Amino acid sequence: MKLVVGLGNPGPEYADTRHNAGLRAAARFAEEADIPLAPDERLYGHVGHGRHAGREVAVLLPTTFMNRSGHAVAAALERLAPLDPAEDLLLVYDDIDLPFARLRMRRRGGSGGQRGVAHVIERLGREDLPRLRFGVGRPPPGITAIDWVLSPFSEQEREALPEALAAAARAIADFVSLGVDRAMNRANALLRSAGEEQPTE
Repeated sequence: MKLVVGLGNPGPEYADTRHNAGLRAAARFAEEADIPLAPDERLYGHVGHGRHAGREVAVLLPTTFMNRSGHAVAAALERLAPLDPAEDLLLVYDDIDLPFARLRMRRRGGSGGQRGVAHVIERLGREDLPRLRFGVGRPPPGITAIDWVLSPFSEQEREALPEALAAAARAIADFVSLGVDRAMNRANALLRSAGEEQPTE
């Protein structure tokens, strides 16, 4: 089984903010894979179980606040079928160090200042956790990182967001069907074909 976790904040006031890009990408994958989500208090979030490309997958959207995301991830790893976090878990979240809509998949790493990821690493005691980062861009001068990620996307970004979320959902689907290494290689091949610089992480 694979476990996909989309990080974000609960409540309608945060639904359209940059900080919820990862949650929305995971929700988009669940929708396209026909995996219904339902509240599960034991896992601190909305959870769905299904199959994609013949493989079992669970999707978790924590309803804790971002900086407490580790509670939901730890609970899911305890309660679901035996999972190897280094192979079977994918964290999906926003990243201010990537331009808007740019995607990066990595096998491991630190939090990069992302508080949800930092709490997951703290709770699990490990950094070898596959992750898909969804770029939301750097804040302009005079705006703090916190204010930036808690603000809504611009009108221009909102117009491009459906296509960007669809691309993220495809990357998640690749992780589920191909595994993290092949999904990373496929993403890097797309970057090469687009003439973009490949990630070095």
